[in-house]
Amino acid sequence: MDWLRTFRHQRLDARDAKRLLGDGAMQRIEQRVAASERRHSGEIRVCIEAGLPISYLKRDAPTRERAVMMFGKLRVWDTEHNNGVLIYLLLAEHAIELVADRGVARHVDAAEWTRITATMSAAFKAGEFEVGLNQAIDAVDALLAKHYPLAPGETNPNELPDAPYLR
Repeated sequence: MDWLRTFRHQRLDARDAKRLLGDGAMQRIEQRVAASERRHSGEIRVCIEAGLPISYLKRDAPTRERAVMMFGKLRVWDTEHNNGVLIYLLLAEHAIELVADRGVARHVDAAEWTRITATMSAAFKAGEFEVGLNQAIDAVDALLAKHYPLAPGETNPNELPDAPYLR
Protein backbone atom coordinates (compact mmCIF):
# COMPACT_ATOMS: atom_id res chain seq x y z
CA MET A 1 0.00 0.00 0.00
CA ASP A 2 1.29 3.46 -0.93
CA TRP A 3 1.39 5.36 2.37
CA LEU A 4 1.66 8.80 0.77
CA ARG A 5 -1.42 8.10 -1.34
CA THR A 6 -3.25 6.78 1.72
CA PHE A 7 -2.37 9.89 3.71
CA ARG A 8 -3.63 12.18 0.92
CA HIS A 9 -6.94 10.32 0.82
CA GLN A 10 -7.45 10.08 4.57
CA ARG A 11 -6.69 13.74 5.38
CA LEU A 12 -9.53 15.09 3.21
CA ASP A 13 -13.25 14.92 3.93
CA ALA A 14 -16.55 16.37 2.67
CA ARG A 15 -15.83 19.70 4.38
CA ASP A 16 -12.83 20.13 2.09
CA ALA A 17 -15.07 19.76 -0.96
CA LYS A 18 -17.53 22.35 0.37
CA ARG A 19 -14.67 24.74 1.13
CA LEU A 20 -13.16 24.21 -2.30
CA LEU A 21 -16.43 24.95 -4.08
CA GLY A 22 -17.42 27.90 -1.91
CA ASP A 23 -20.59 29.05 -0.21
CA GLY A 24 -23.82 28.10 -1.89
CA ALA A 25 -22.17 26.11 -4.69
CA MET A 26 -23.88 22.84 -3.82
CA GLN A 27 -27.30 24.46 -4.03
CA ARG A 28 -26.44 26.19 -7.31
CA ILE A 29 -25.18 22.92 -8.79
CA GLU A 30 -28.38 21.18 -7.68
CA GLN A 31 -30.46 23.90 -9.33
CA ARG A 32 -28.42 23.65 -12.54
CA VAL A 33 -28.95 19.87 -12.72
CA ALA A 34 -32.69 20.31 -12.08
CA ALA A 35 -32.96 22.96 -14.81
CA SER A 36 -31.05 20.73 -17.21
CA GLU A 37 -33.36 17.80 -16.63
CA ARG A 38 -36.36 19.87 -17.69
CA ARG A 39 -34.92 19.86 -21.23
CA HIS A 40 -34.47 16.12 -21.82
CA SER A 41 -35.33 12.70 -20.44
CA GLY A 42 -31.82 12.01 -19.10
CA GLU A 43 -30.53 12.12 -15.55
CA ILE A 44 -27.32 13.77 -14.35
CA ARG A 45 -25.66 12.98 -11.01
CA VAL A 46 -22.66 14.79 -9.59
CA CYS A 47 -20.55 12.85 -7.08
CA ILE A 48 -17.68 14.49 -5.22
CA GLU A 49 -15.52 12.34 -2.99
CA ALA A 50 -12.67 13.74 -0.96
CA GLY A 51 -10.78 10.44 -0.90
CA LEU A 52 -11.11 6.76 -1.62
CA PRO A 53 -12.18 4.30 1.08
CA ILE A 54 -9.30 2.37 2.63
CA SER A 55 -10.39 -0.85 0.89
CA TYR A 56 -9.70 0.80 -2.49
CA LEU A 57 -6.36 2.14 -1.31
CA LYS A 58 -5.24 -1.27 -0.04
CA ARG A 59 -5.89 -2.74 -3.50
CA ASP A 60 -4.39 0.28 -5.29
CA ALA A 61 -7.69 0.52 -7.17
CA PRO A 62 -7.95 3.09 -9.97
CA THR A 63 -10.29 6.05 -9.77
CA ARG A 64 -12.36 4.71 -12.69
CA GLU A 65 -13.24 1.59 -10.67
CA ARG A 66 -14.61 3.74 -7.85
CA ALA A 67 -16.53 5.96 -10.29
CA VAL A 68 -18.19 2.92 -11.87
CA MET A 69 -19.06 1.57 -8.40
CA MET A 70 -20.60 4.93 -7.44
CA PHE A 71 -22.51 4.92 -10.74
CA GLY A 72 -24.17 1.73 -9.49
CA LYS A 73 -24.49 2.74 -5.84
CA LEU A 74 -26.19 6.03 -6.75
CA ARG A 75 -28.44 4.08 -9.16
CA VAL A 76 -27.50 6.18 -12.18
CA TRP A 77 -27.78 2.97 -14.24
CA ASP A 78 -31.38 2.53 -13.15
CA THR A 79 -33.11 5.12 -15.36
CA GLU A 80 -36.02 4.18 -17.60
CA HIS A 81 -34.19 5.03 -20.83
CA ASN A 82 -30.68 4.00 -19.68
CA ASN A 83 -29.62 7.61 -20.14
CA GLY A 84 -27.99 8.60 -16.87
CA VAL A 85 -24.57 10.23 -16.62
CA LEU A 86 -22.36 10.46 -13.54
CA ILE A 87 -19.89 13.32 -13.19
CA TYR A 88 -17.39 12.00 -10.63
CA LEU A 89 -14.64 13.99 -8.89
CA LEU A 90 -12.00 12.52 -6.60
CA LEU A 91 -10.35 15.45 -4.83
CA ALA A 92 -7.36 13.63 -3.33
CA GLU A 93 -6.12 12.72 -6.81
CA HIS A 94 -7.57 15.64 -8.76
CA ALA A 95 -9.32 12.98 -10.85
CA ILE A 96 -12.37 13.40 -13.06
CA GLU A 97 -14.43 10.54 -14.45
CA LEU A 98 -17.56 10.62 -16.56
CA VAL A 99 -19.62 7.43 -16.55
CA ALA A 100 -22.51 7.15 -18.99
CA ASP A 101 -25.21 4.51 -19.09
CA ARG A 102 -25.41 2.27 -22.15
CA GLY A 103 -28.13 4.32 -23.84
CA VAL A 104 -25.98 7.45 -23.81
CA ALA A 105 -22.79 5.55 -24.62
CA ARG A 106 -24.36 4.40 -27.91
CA HIS A 107 -24.65 8.03 -29.01
CA VAL A 108 -21.53 9.70 -27.59
CA ASP A 109 -17.99 8.70 -28.49
CA ALA A 110 -14.96 8.68 -26.20
CA ALA A 111 -13.53 11.84 -27.78
CA GLU A 112 -16.55 13.85 -26.61
CA TRP A 113 -16.18 12.62 -23.02
CA THR A 114 -12.46 13.41 -23.18
CA ARG A 115 -13.23 16.96 -24.37
CA ILE A 116 -15.66 17.53 -21.48
CA THR A 117 -13.13 16.18 -18.98
CA ALA A 118 -10.35 18.38 -20.42
CA THR A 119 -12.54 21.49 -20.15
CA MET A 120 -13.32 20.67 -16.51
CA SER A 121 -9.68 19.99 -15.77
CA ALA A 122 -8.59 23.34 -17.23
CA ALA A 123 -11.14 25.18 -15.08
CA PHE A 124 -10.05 23.25 -11.98
CA LYS A 125 -6.37 24.07 -12.63
CA ALA A 126 -7.37 27.74 -12.74
CA GLY A 127 -9.07 27.33 -9.34
CA GLU A 128 -12.55 27.62 -10.86
CA PHE A 129 -14.15 24.48 -9.46
CA GLU A 130 -17.77 25.52 -9.65
CA VAL A 131 -17.23 26.88 -13.16
CA GLY A 132 -15.71 23.55 -14.23
CA LEU A 133 -18.62 21.59 -12.82
CA ASN A 134 -21.10 23.94 -14.48
CA GLN A 135 -19.32 23.54 -17.81
CA ALA A 136 -19.52 19.76 -17.47
CA ILE A 137 -23.20 19.84 -16.51
CA ASP A 138 -23.94 22.11 -19.47
CA ALA A 139 -22.01 19.87 -21.88
CA VAL A 140 -23.76 16.73 -20.65
CA ASP A 141 -27.07 18.61 -20.79
CA ALA A 142 -26.44 19.49 -24.46
CA LEU A 143 -25.70 15.85 -25.30
CA LEU A 144 -28.79 14.59 -23.50
CA ALA A 145 -30.99 17.29 -25.08
CA LYS A 146 -29.68 16.29 -28.51
CA HIS A 147 -30.17 12.54 -28.08
CA TYR A 148 -33.06 12.42 -25.58
CA PRO A 149 -35.18 15.56 -26.16
CA LEU A 150 -38.57 15.89 -24.55
CA ALA A 151 -41.57 16.07 -26.84
CA PRO A 152 -43.65 19.27 -26.62
CA GLY A 153 -45.63 19.19 -23.39
CA GLU A 154 -43.71 16.17 -22.06
CA THR A 155 -42.03 16.34 -18.65
CA ASN A 156 -39.10 14.38 -17.30
CA PRO A 157 -39.99 12.52 -14.10
CA ASN A 158 -37.09 13.12 -11.73
CA GLU A 159 -35.71 9.61 -11.26
CA LEU A 160 -32.60 10.60 -9.26
CA PRO A 161 -31.77 13.32 -6.74
CA ASP A 162 -30.40 16.52 -8.28
CA ALA A 163 -28.23 17.43 -5.30
CA PRO A 164 -24.54 16.51 -5.57
CA TYR A 165 -23.54 13.45 -3.58
CA LEU A 166 -20.72 14.48 -1.28
CA ARG A 167 -18.49 12.16 0.69
